Amino acid sequence: MKKKILALVLIVALVASLAIALTACEPETDEHEFSPIAKEDIKFGLICLHDETSTYDKNFIDAATQAANEMGVQLVIKRNVPEKGNECYEAAADLVDEGCNIIFANSFGHEGNMIEVAKEFPNVRFAHATGTKAHTENLANYSNAFASIYEGRYLAGVAAGMKLAAMYGADNNKKIGYVGAYPYAEVVSGYTSFFLGVRSICPNVTMEVRYTNEWYDPVRERTAAENLITSGCVLISQHADSMGAPNACEAAGIPNVTYNISTADTCGSTYLIGSKINWAPYFKYFIQCAIDGDAVAKDWCGTIANGAVEVIDFSTANAAAGTAEKLAEVKAALANGSLKVFDCANFTVGGEHLTSYIADVDDAGDYVKETEAIVAENGGYYFAESTKRSAPYFDVRIDGITEI
Repeated sequence: MKKKILALVLIVALVASLAIALTACEPETDEHEFSPIAKEDIKFGLICLHDETSTYDKNFIDAATQAANEMGVQLVIKRNVPEKGNECYEAAADLVDEGCNIIFANSFGHEGNMIEVAKEFPNVRFAHATGTKAHTENLANYSNAFASIYEGRYLAGVAAGMKLAAMYGADNNKKIGYVGAYPYAEVVSGYTSFFLGVRSICPNVTMEVRYTNEWYDPVRERTAAENLITSGCVLISQHADSMGAPNACEAAGIPNVTYNISTADTCGSTYLIGSKINWAPYFKYFIQCAIDGDAVAKDWCGTIANGAVEVIDFSTANAAAGTAEKLAEVKAALANGSLKVFDCANFTVGGEHLTSYIADVDDAGDYVKETEAIVAENGGYYFAESTKRSAPYFDVRIDGITEI
């Protein structure tokens, strides 16, 4: 009998020790639960790559200020935090020391530091714009966010196409230009969607893209725009963060499509339209999750439908007749899903329409593409951008666009 009891005790002990071992193997953050925080106790930290002189950063700062004021929480901003080195880690850790319990960084290169600091402070919520790793890191307190800005850029392209049709006829074969920061998927997705918007009105237009290899450099951006104009581009847009390109267009009298801001006041004779991500809906969502103690979506992607993607009011003085009505029609189709920006019927790659494309969605740093991005629907195909993760992964080089 004693032997049986001893054996039973040993079995129970073995089961208990096995359970402890299994628990220890599980990621601790997966089990982490956040308690609700009274809004008067919430301090929201924002980390920006530049300051208000950058149109990109000003857009974030304005949205964060709006959200904090509307939600009644405190806001602390760290400006001019570089992507390289550990400055973002230090900025985030400083914000924690200052009492911030939700922290957001706004530039792609901040992500490594944000993941590192999230692991160190599991009771603080961290989020990051344009990031790619939240769904693979699977930290309870780290999230990515972006928006389907390609919808806004497509709309801006429609307005640009209307302008070109009014100037040269819808069947023109003019060349347009685009000032891009880097040859990343985010930029490629943006300039391609803009181009497809233009081509929906003027199907024979081509486009030249020039890169600055900086997110914010007024001199390089202006020089790139001037080179595009010299090469024969008759309209220019951009994914770069200064007034360099708009100022070059104003000086040359070339229609310009902006990103993040309207330049109607400073470039009144050439400003046509712009697009931007409105970050206020996300920031309010981020804050509300902290108030409610809810989990933050690993990959939050705003849309035209929820107000996170906006077209900046077009210039009635410079836009073609009928632009407002056309934009309303296209916006409604984008919002209800009947129009797909990256409908494979509307572009070719090497003369062929895509029916399959493997994208690098998981971004393990090895540049290995692992995820099918093309969806078959109603007898056709489209590239499903920002559905597998929030940040863009459309890096297809389509016919009609030349990169310099």
